[in-house]
Amino acid sequence: MFGSLRSRLIALLLMLGGMAVGVGWLMILLLRQSESAQLGQATMEAEQACQAIASSYRFYSNGWSGPTAGLADPTLQRSLGGVASVALLRYRGMAGGLWQEQAGLLADASPFPLTAAERQHLADLSAATLAEARSLSDSFSADGATVLVAACPLSGPIADLAAWTLTRLTFAEGSGQRQLKLGLGLLLLAMLAATLLLGRLTWQWSRHVARVERDLGANASHDLPTLALTGERELDRVLAALNQAGQRLTQARDEAQRLTTQVHASERLAALGRVAAGVAHEIRNPLAAMRLKAENALAGDSGRQRKALDAILTQVTRLDRLLRRLLDLTQPLHLQPTVIALPAFCREVLAGHEDQAAQRGIRLTARVAVDEGWFDRDALARALDNLLLNALQAAPADSEIRLDASRRGDWLVLAVEDEGQGPPAELRAQLFEPFVTGRPEGTGLGLALVRETARAHGGEARLIDPSLPTRFEILLPCQPC
Repeated sequence: MFGSLRSRLIALLLMLGGMAVGVGWLMILLLRQSESAQLGQATMEAEQACQAIASSYRFYSNGWSGPTAGLADPTLQRSLGGVASVALLRYRGMAGGLWQEQAGLLADASPFPLTAAERQHLADLSAATLAEARSLSDSFSADGATVLVAACPLSGPIADLAAWTLTRLTFAEGSGQRQLKLGLGLLLLAMLAATLLLGRLTWQWSRHVARVERDLGANASHDLPTLALTGERELDRVLAALNQAGQRLTQARDEAQRLTTQVHASERLAALGRVAAGVAHEIRNPLAAMRLKAENALAGDSGRQRKALDAILTQVTRLDRLLRRLLDLTQPLHLQPTVIALPAFCREVLAGHEDQAAQRGIRLTARVAVDEGWFDRDALARALDNLLLNALQAAPADSEIRLDASRRGDWLVLAVEDEGQGPPAELRAQLFEPFVTGRPEGTGLGLALVRETARAHGGEARLIDPSLPTRFEILLPCQPC
């Protein structure tokens, strides 16, 4: 899924970013829960304070028959205010008092003055408490603070009387809350710093890798370029190893080139040795025959001298033919390819061997499946003559030799088939080398000329091995035929 280092770093970066957002959201939720806990605690204290006023009032009104001077009596109001003050001694910062449905705020034991909004809320809540005959609490916001109001109905000589309490919350931070905010804030900052650091690392590595890839792609040679270091310790170790590998590769290539040159020189010397040995062998036999004939001529009459001279001329002709073949093999071919009509060309090549074939009862046939070819007429005729001469010498009497012309992909294939056994197996790998032959009377130059002619056209010559009948092929490129 994550196949590259860059994709893994990006995935880790996204995870850290998500964790940072999650920590921030968790911090907000914890702060909100802290405020809710404070609000719940304050609400419970306000309700408890209201019950404390109710208990103090019951103690005060025990055995009392009620006010004689009416609810507006200042003495009564001070006495009821004292009842509320005594009940609120345990609740610091808590306001409280008594409320009567007709008289309104009957007693006020508040440590701070009440606002009009606060008076209205406690009046409404007290009326609702009397109507529902149960304790109630409520909260509202005013001037940036949360105001909590609680009310509970009172029984006694004064009808429609309720106790009330009021407290203001500003959510001042305590030490625990401050520590919570500080810890969460530091955690959030650490995660944001890690996210930024990882993002910078991802960008730097991506830039370094892109530069290395660009340097490698811009190198047109076969050698590895020397890569500049990036400053990243781990990546620089890899680049240093690549630079060392490139140096070793260059040294190995130079050494291989040197060895290849030596091998080619050795092969040329070996080939020269084989050619020299072959030439010496081919020349030695005619020279020995000419020497013998000359010695006989010197010791004999004019008739023997005439026969000796004829034999010497025959050997000279043989040597001349050998030298011409050697020259043809060593000198580059100057081709003049043209469009050749293959049916007529194949008939002409076969016609030059009909007399020799007829002497042994061999049939010469052609199978031409291509109308035209693009090659040098004379050079290819000589190559096919060599293949046909070999076939005439190897084919059994009363057999058939066939010349084929066909198309195989982008190649024109000219093949000579005979029903002979073919060259010995141990010679087939070097069959097209000069002076390699399986016949005592052969020079081993005919197939070498066939291969050179094919290669001069951009093609190749080969023996289909194993094959019965024996099949030699010359492959020539079809373009532009």
